[in-house]
Amino acid sequence: MHGYSGDKQAYLTRLRRIEGQIRGLQRMVDDDAYCIDVLTQVSAATRALQAVALGLLEEHISHCVADAISSGGPEADAKVKEASAAIARLVRS
Repeated sequence: MHGYSGDKQAYLTRLRRIEGQIRGLQRMVDDDAYCIDVLTQVSAATRALQAVALGLLEEHISHCVADAISSGGPEADAKVKEASAAIARLVRS
């Protein structure tokens, strides 16, 4: 079971809301909206996706990584490296 399973519906709701934001952006571009208005909405959608990513990362660390560490062994090292790589990807984005 994945760490986010308990909050799956909340994540799906947030992602559907973001999907709506993206469709709104498409309409704005199609309707030749003012550049700054489009950029403002892109920024809002980006922040919303980052919030989802941070929530998933927190769930992963508190469940998957913590479980692996309590079990020990090579799986623990692998989960820590995996989490570190995910953090690095989020920082670069």
